[in-house]
Amino acid sequence: MRKTGAQILIESLLKEKVEIVFGIPGGVFLPTFDVLYDSPLRFILTRHEQGAAHMAEGYSRASGRVGICFATSGPGATNLVTGLANANMDSIPMIAITAQVATNLIGNDAFQEADITGITRPVTKHNYLVKDVCNLARTIKEAFYIAQTGRPGPVLIDLPVDVQKAECEFSYPALVDIRSYRPNYKGHPGQIKKAAELINQAEKPVLYIGGGVITSGAHKEILALAEKAQLPVIWTLMGIGAFPSAHDLSLGMVGMHGTSSANHATQKSDLIIAVGARFDDRVTGRLDKFAPGAKIIHVDIDPTSISKNIYVDVPIVGDARIIIEELVKLVAKKTKMTDWHKQIEIWKKDFPLTYKKDGELRAQYVIEQICEVTKGNGIITTEVGQNQMWSTQFFKYKTPRSFISSGGLGTMGFGFPAAIGAKVACPEKVVFDIAGDGSIQMNIQELATAAHNKIPVKVAILNNGYLGMVRQWQQMFYKKRYSGTVLSGNPDFVKLAEAYGAVGIRVEKKSDVKAAIQKAIKIDQPVFLDFKVEPEENVFPMVPAGAALDEILQGVA
Repeated sequence: MRKTGAQILIESLLKEKVEIVFGIPGGVFLPTFDVLYDSPLRFILTRHEQGAAHMAEGYSRASGRVGICFATSGPGATNLVTGLANANMDSIPMIAITAQVATNLIGNDAFQEADITGITRPVTKHNYLVKDVCNLARTIKEAFYIAQTGRPGPVLIDLPVDVQKAECEFSYPALVDIRSYRPNYKGHPGQIKKAAELINQAEKPVLYIGGGVITSGAHKEILALAEKAQLPVIWTLMGIGAFPSAHDLSLGMVGMHGTSSANHATQKSDLIIAVGARFDDRVTGRLDKFAPGAKIIHVDIDPTSISKNIYVDVPIVGDARIIIEELVKLVAKKTKMTDWHKQIEIWKKDFPLTYKKDGELRAQYVIEQICEVTKGNGIITTEVGQNQMWSTQFFKYKTPRSFISSGGLGTMGFGFPAAIGAKVACPEKVVFDIAGDGSIQMNIQELATAAHNKIPVKVAILNNGYLGMVRQWQQMFYKKRYSGTVLSGNPDFVKLAEAYGAVGIRVEKKSDVKAAIQKAIKIDQPVFLDFKVEPEENVFPMVPAGAALDEILQGVA
């Protein structure tokens, strides 16, 4: 049973039922890649390590499993940093395994050496430098445990080349026990009772849900709670899909580019029930004016997130699904339409999400048509900026894990590789990346990955010739001084797709949009849809930075 470190690594991944790894090899990773050659693991060679990290995250977010990526030492490892930071901000379980120079060379500025554990400590949930091969199996077991439990997040394992070659008796642990890490899952019964009492007494409650609902698999319990207590529901960017968009109790996304009805309801509420959300700045707006009349219940598995930004009246630390299941038993059943519900319906009617309906090709129309053609099914990933916000507004999501986007970090270049990872995880589903012409170019080299591996993702490029969201701010707050936001010199995306062995389709007329989407879905190859949309379209509604949540700028593009 003596095995090399490389064999132990691959065997341990198989013990964890890993099927797919994304990444790029390198000199000090060769012992592992030699073992990988004969392994049943599917290795997908990416064209950049950042792409590998985003693919691992897209895989994880679509499937609920741990995504895995490999990178070599030095620049290979440092290229993962953005992806790790992205997963860390959005609480996504993934494991990055990096090769390292030999242990006797660490700290000597050896060729392609970087202190990747030091570099990534602030952007990972935990990381390891393995110096003894006999610790490797336990380290991998711990990494999977840490990545998936409590508030999930990325874990990095740095593996020197000599440790990959060294031998040890292999025994994979059945269980792991880390004395200093014991997440709490069951909420305090007394706090749950207090929360139920507040909900029963509230006249203007709002149920505010985030990505933690999806992570815990609590969407059914949230639906039951909302329907039993007749709670209007708002959500964060990360919470999209945790509650059906078309439900009568849905108000939509809250925050800077959330719906006016969600923002007004938040500000006028007397009780906010927050579940798996962290009151980030894009949600709250100006903190000292956030929901001034509301008491707050906060359910979260991460105790450090509670009262971090907003004072909480009833904190409940634990798993959302377990806690909401208990809460549903205690809340009173409500059936009558109250004055609060009537007011919300007025806001919905007075402030609908809309855009100018004319003969021009507009980005919002493209997204509506993707929704119509797919019947709201499949998986949507996005880049960051206007394309991201329009995707939250004009696609109607039905289920968890159907919307994948960079929330906390706001990473341009995320959507395309994330779409590849999502499609690998869910090959039976249609996967669309809704992209801007700026952000798509940040990881466009992964077209080679998609084409070579026959991963038929679809990319809808909303091509407006600008870095759109930054340009919008310049238009609104900087007197239309478009400094550094004009994308002159864009490539021909159709020819570029064809050069990589994919399919390119250009759409310049509104009347051609639906047929182009239908055609793309039928093609069993990666497809770039280049939509030439209105160049100076804006995202509304909008809460300006530093404003209160109900100080909303309305507008039609």
